[in-house]
Amino acid sequence: MQVEFPNAIPLTPEDEAHLQKLQALIEKTIADGVLTAEEYTLIHDAIAANKKLLPEEVALVKTLVHDKLATSELITDWFERLS
Repeated sequence: MQVEFPNAIPLTPEDEAHLQKLQALIEKTIADGVLTAEEYTLIHDAIAANKKLLPEEVALVKTLVHDKLATSELITDWFERLS
């Protein structure tokens, strides 16, 4: 699904580099099919590191994390710890 942001400001080279690092981090943390609370925190902190929220960051997390959680391709471990 292609998402368009008609009012989006063009990405800077720094934003592009940030997105590439974020994608690599997400792919590494979900590679085993389990997202731990610690890994979630790493992703959150990486998003916050550039002090702004880019629509492309939201799209990455939706595609690589939320969609996979919804289809059970990815699970979390923190609900098990609560039981």
